Amino acid sequence: AHMIEREFKVISALKDTDVPVPVVPLLCEDSAVIGTPFYIMEFLEGRIFRDPAVPEVDATERAQIYKAMSDTLAKLHKVDWKAVGLESFGKPSGYLSRQITLWSRQYEAGKTHDIPNMDRLIAWLPEHIPEYDRTTISHGDFRLENLMIHPTKPVVLATLDWELATLGHPFADLAYNCMVWHLPYDTPNVPGLAGRALPPGLPSEEEYIAGYCAAAGLDNVPDYHFYLAFSFFRFTAIAQG
Repeated sequence: AHMIEREFKVISALKDTDVPVPVVPLLCEDSAVIGTPFYIMEFLEGRIFRDPAVPEVDATERAQIYKAMSDTLAKLHKVDWKAVGLESFGKPSGYLSRQITLWSRQYEAGKTHDIPNMDRLIAWLPEHIPEYDRTTISHGDFRLENLMIHPTKPVVLATLDWELATLGHPFADLAYNCMVWHLPYDTPNVPGLAGRALPPGLPSEEEYIAGYCAAAGLDNVPDYHFYLAFSFFRFTAIAQG
């Protein structure tokens, strides 16, 4: 189901930017070679943290890893997508409206039982889309598990898993990244931080957002709770499917 060609396109476009990505030297679109299109990616040695509490490191490094993550997201959103050749990577406006329509349809197609709160959210979101519209490259699944961290330093070596990337709204990326503070720690496949004591060095959601704003050159994130609601709506539609 991965859009191999789109992943290759965005990773290649970012190779000369400040966004850490692996080198992808070759795309093969001929399915006759191995049965499907594929690309070659360089091998990198690093760490992948599945648990957002990052229990493997001490408090100082934990704080530095979270700062590196927010800085990486800010770097992505500051890239001039036209200058790197991504004019055709998505539509330059109307991202939120299109996403709400898409995931509402996907949710209904995969629905196994009624969830009244989701029905209310589907009705609420289109009526409350913020007026502030901004277009950046949107990763679509930006979270700690999709970053490779240097083997010994709190530095992001590579941003991975670009299959949902498009031109979108940066605050949707940020809110999706911040869902972890609201997800229960025992959420299947995507453990969160809610419901357990936060380890030392881990920033609060407010502190994390402030760090992103500082790196992105913003004063604040207006209508943040809309983007958080939108992220949970999208997450729910995916989970139901």
